[in-house]
Amino acid sequence: MADRMMLLDTASLYFRAFYGVPDTVRSPDGRPVNAARGLLDMIAKLVSTYEPTHLIACWDDDWRPQWRVDLIPTYKTHRVAAEIEAGPDVEMVPDPLEMQVAVIREELGVFGIPVVGVAEHEADDVIGSLATQALMAVDVVTGDRDLFQLVDDARAVRVIYTGRGMSNLEILDDAAVLKKYGVLPHQYADFAVLRGDASDGLPGVAGIGEKTAASLLALHGDLAGILSAAERGEGMTAGIRARLGAARDYLAVAPRVVKLVHDLDIADVSARITAPDSRAVADLAERWNLGSSATRAGAALSARA
Repeated sequence: MADRMMLLDTASLYFRAFYGVPDTVRSPDGRPVNAARGLLDMIAKLVSTYEPTHLIACWDDDWRPQWRVDLIPTYKTHRVAAEIEAGPDVEMVPDPLEMQVAVIREELGVFGIPVVGVAEHEADDVIGSLATQALMAVDVVTGDRDLFQLVDDARAVRVIYTGRGMSNLEILDDAAVLKKYGVLPHQYADFAVLRGDASDGLPGVAGIGEKTAASLLALHGDLAGILSAAERGEGMTAGIRARLGAARDYLAVAPRVVKLVHDLDIADVSARITAPDSRAVADLAERWNLGSSATRAGAALSARA
């Protein structure tokens, strides 16, 4: 059995679970547990289907790092719940989901799934570093397109994309990214810089959409090559050169915001899947009314232990 690590973009998954499972699912004390139950169902399906030997829940210790905001002030601005003077930004999370985060952390512990976060960094950066430094095949599970930049057939890194729902999972390898966007995975970050991304508050280059960005990257290789060609007046229209010139300040900082961090110093994590303690799982399930979701997750993990 070849080793394969599965990295969960945890918040991406529990947000999806929260909106996908009715909030009538509640614990004995009346607390909603739809996200907690839905996440366990997701884990059960993912582990059973893709058969990882190692599993890590990657965490947003800082969902909107100040160093990214300093570079692009609009970064995730629309997701800020309220402005707190001299305090950190708070992500806009529905109260019924916010009260489940502690339950989610507890259930991950009971099932033996390590939670890994790094101060001043997003889960994306944790995933980027773990995937880049891994000595085994890696599956990244996410609904975030930014992580497509990690796909690498040569290193057996692929993305299991949840964007169309858990019943329509997509496996993205080099060929799939190229077919979907017209760029190779290592070009995806520059593609996103040029195109922009409203979901992250990235304006992109005005007048340059996906098709133009892809064609420029196909011709010039990367953003540096595109800007060099623009300076020489080669390989693009005067209009595109003008648009790139008008976005000069944005293009000077955006790559650092969009590109994931690959070199975080993450302590060794005991990530090999183990069979969870059945009594602890039963106690957890009873306390939070996790029902058959806990049973399925426990069975899936035990089968891979």
